[in-house]
Amino acid sequence: MTYRLYLKHGKEESLKRFHPWVFSGAIARIDGEPEEGEVVEVYTAQKEFIAKGHWQIGSIAVRVLTFDPEEAIDREFWKRKLTTAYEMRRSIGVADRSDNTTYRLVHGEGDNLPGLVIDIYERTAVMQAHSAGMHLVRMEIAQALREVMGDTIDSVYYKSENTLPFKADLYPENGFLTGDNKNNIAVEYGLKFHIDWLKGQKTGFFVDQRENRALLERYAKGRTVLNMFCYTGGFSVYAMRGNAKLVHSVDSSAKAIELTNRNIELNFPGDTRHAAYAEDAFKYLERMGDQYDLIILDPPAFAKHRDALRNALQGYRKLNARAFEKIKPGGILFTFSCSQAVSKENFRTAVFTAAAQSGRSVRILHQLTQPADHPVSIYHPEGEYLKGLVLYVE
Repeated sequence: MTYRLYLKHGKEESLKRFHPWVFSGAIARIDGEPEEGEVVEVYTAQKEFIAKGHWQIGSIAVRVLTFDPEEAIDREFWKRKLTTAYEMRRSIGVADRSDNTTYRLVHGEGDNLPGLVIDIYERTAVMQAHSAGMHLVRMEIAQALREVMGDTIDSVYYKSENTLPFKADLYPENGFLTGDNKNNIAVEYGLKFHIDWLKGQKTGFFVDQRENRALLERYAKGRTVLNMFCYTGGFSVYAMRGNAKLVHSVDSSAKAIELTNRNIELNFPGDTRHAAYAEDAFKYLERMGDQYDLIILDPPAFAKHRDALRNALQGYRKLNARAFEKIKPGGILFTFSCSQAVSKENFRTAVFTAAAQSGRSVRILHQLTQPADHPVSIYHPEGEYLKGLVLYVE
């Protein structure tokens, strides 16, 4: 059955600019009663076709898959989209490299596949659905993925227990859709990492910080490094390879600290320059001395949605203020926000306020964002979620 959704007068303007979302408030009526995750066709108030996509309950009512009325959402559709995504990663030099087997293959709206994330770890693809529609076609996507990538992967793991809308009553289970790969070690720019796709955050690793970790390596030589919210210890491992004098990793999760230590040992066995502590970040910053001249602040999202924005900005101000107070003169601060609800301007203002409170002279060396395998659709600026600053503190 074809479900037709009609917009209110004038509500098609964003879709004419190829924005991939239809908000519930823009809808005048629907012909039929689609189940969550089914494909619906979107029409203007003048009954002109404008898009088709996955229906869902919530403020974002439709995630657009195509603006072409003739394009069917079938197995060939998924193969075309995945082929385009794979070819882009190959063309920018991220995929098919022996020294880098860790990258994002599909980045939701950035790859015209809203609600879908796929990360590649060595020979395992980890798929994550953020919409009911993508959950319902997970097997089709997994099969298409195996066809597109051939023998470069041998298994597809599905990890969506915590990412799907709870109102949809889907009860997803994490597990392998195809294959069953026990090898969870992947390589990023020549460094090895244990990837915890079974129980780890996101798909098991923060792929989006790859280029920023590589940048940190260039600044680490001879420095005393503090990696706050270290999770898997990515920044710590790069600092070690960059010949840091000392590296301390801090995370409130004992499991994260265990994983960090395993990754350090994997790359630098027996190296005594590293130590890790399971402790609350703010408490650690409060009690620590001024021994560090390179600090990384990469906290989890302080604001999952706009309602939490005010508290999030207070959190960023407080966190950065502590770092400005304690960092050695001539120190370098890498500071990040991964909250989509926090704009670049919001974040920069919060860090500026913290710097002003400290009274220190601070200069911006770099303004950072997500890497090229996390592309932002020019029609969907909301896709730019990662913000970072590298600061020189006198």
